[in-house]
Amino acid sequence: MSDNSQTRSRTRLGAGGLLKGAGLAWFLVATAGQWTFVWYILNVYGVTTATGNPQDWNETGVIVGYVGGDWFGNLMFAVHVLLAAVITMGGTLQLIPMLRKRVPALHRWNGRVFMVIAVVLAVGGLWMTWLREARLSDLGALGVSLNGVLILIAAPVALRLAMKRRIDPHRRWAMRLFILVNGVWFFRIGFMAWIIAMQGPVGSTPQLDGPFDLTLAFACYLLPLAVLELYFRAGRANAAAPKLAVAGLVLLLTLVTAAGIFGAWMFMWSPHL
Repeated sequence: MSDNSQTRSRTRLGAGGLLKGAGLAWFLVATAGQWTFVWYILNVYGVTTATGNPQDWNETGVIVGYVGGDWFGNLMFAVHVLLAAVITMGGTLQLIPMLRKRVPALHRWNGRVFMVIAVVLAVGGLWMTWLREARLSDLGALGVSLNGVLILIAAPVALRLAMKRRIDPHRRWAMRLFILVNGVWFFRIGFMAWIIAMQGPVGSTPQLDGPFDLTLAFACYLLPLAVLELYFRAGRANAAAPKLAVAGLVLLLTLVTAAGIFGAWMFMWSPHL
C-alpha cells in the first residue's frame, strides 16, 4: 500500500470515528431529554391518574384531555399518555449496543413491546385526532396523522426483518421507527429551539396554525428521518468527505437538540411552572 493510500485510509477511519462520535453525542443528549420527558409524563399525568384526579389533565393545556362523561375517551387518553412514557423509556434502551450484546433477550422482548405499543399509540393517536377531535388545525393534524401512518408501516417492516434475522436492515428500520415514534417529542423540542433562536413565537399562533407551526407538524419527524438517512449513507461511504460533512451536521443538530430540551424543561416540563 502506498503512502497516499495509507493516508486516505487513516483519514477515512478517522472520519468514520468522528461520525460515530457525533451520533453518540446526539444520542446521549436526546436520551437525557427523553427521560426528562418521561419524568414529566409520570409526574403530571401519572400522578393525577393514580390519585383519581383526571380532571387535572386539562391544567397542562392539552387540547382535549378530560371530558366529563366521556369514560372511553378519557381511558384512551390515559392509556395513550402513559404508554408514551413506557415506549419513550424503552426506545432509548433499544439503541444501547451494550444491552444488545450482553442481554440479547431483553433487547428482543423490549423491541417487541416497543413495536406493539408503537402501533397502539399510532392507532390511538389517529382516533383521538379525528374522532375525538383533539386538534387545533386540520393541516397540522394531517402532519400528526402522516406520522401515525408511517409508524404503522415501519413497525411491521422492522419486526419482519428481525424475524428473518436480517439484522442490518432491521436496525435501520428500527431506528427509523424510533424517530417516528418520537415525533411528538421532536415537535416540542423543535418548537422550543425555534422560540429561543427567534426570541419569541415568530410564525406561530396560539392555535398552532402559523407558518412555522404547520411546517413543524411535518418537519418534526421528516427532518430527523432525512438526517438519519444521510447518517446511514455517510457510514457506508468510502470517502472521508461525506462522513465529515454529516458528522458536522449531526453535531450542529446536537446543539439544537440540547437547546430545545433546555427550553422544553424551562417552559413546559419544569415542576416550578
